[in-house]
Amino acid sequence: MKKEVIVTAKTIEQAVELGAAELKMKKENVTYSVIELPKKGFLGLGSTDAKVKVTGEMLPKDIAVGFLEKIIAHMNINAVPKVISETESEIKIDIIGENLGTLIGYHGEILDSMQYLTYLAVNKEDEEEGELSDKSDKLGNDKAERIDRSDKVSGIKISIDIENYRKKREETLQALAKKMAERVSKYGRSVTLEPMNAYERRIIHATIQDIDGVSTHSIGQDNDRKIVITKDMPIGGKPSFNSGARRPRPYYNSGSSGSFNRSNTERTTFGGNKFGDKNKQK
Repeated sequence: MKKEVIVTAKTIEQAVELGAAELKMKKENVTYSVIELPKKGFLGLGSTDAKVKVTGEMLPKDIAVGFLEKIIAHMNINAVPKVISETESEIKIDIIGENLGTLIGYHGEILDSMQYLTYLAVNKEDEEEGELSDKSDKLGNDKAERIDRSDKVSGIKISIDIENYRKKREETLQALAKKMAERVSKYGRSVTLEPMNAYERRIIHATIQDIDGVSTHSIGQDNDRKIVITKDMPIGGKPSFNSGARRPRPYYNSGSSGSFNRSNTERTTFGGNKFGDKNKQK
């Protein structure tokens, strides 16, 4: 992606240096064209500065970092984005600072939104940058809308983390999945988890796959999509019951004389029963 600025200075060389600094690029990585040559004038009168257009090819990591710096500055947070690794297909960025809970948000909602917007900034064309700036203004709201597109994107992948939040969240979700799977296995009742993004749902699915006797499936649409954990049916299709599960109703065995057995020690008859006999006595 190309970026350009127009700079004025006393000399062309100074203008190029100022332009490269404004683009946050090295001087040798930019090109320039002279719009106006500097004029010395006479006895210091009538002198004019040089006007130069400086152009630089922005690398994807530079675009990502620059975009994040604008968002962080807009939110008045003292933090710095730092590229920790870069390949042709993925850029990993860690945001370093203090009191960064605002950038993470509830269950990582702000962090997910910021990661997706940065992805757009890196992969979309120049004409969409104005739209991205408008969207970034929404990140400072307490009720920031969650953006879940991690399973639909292509291009250069952007991964952003803050204070190792991603790893901590993954461990939390794995523990939750194991706890809910144990509950489902014990009581035989399905459990529906709260809505999650695609990344978090994949963690739950992967964890449950390693647990025998339970399985998962997803329900809902878009931001309301959630996981249901269910108990697997045993061979034969009949549910099994254990000490923690709800017991089945008592089994009643019909007799040939219109009677039924509630247990081996209790017998009650219908039709000609003792209640009917009392009615006859009356």
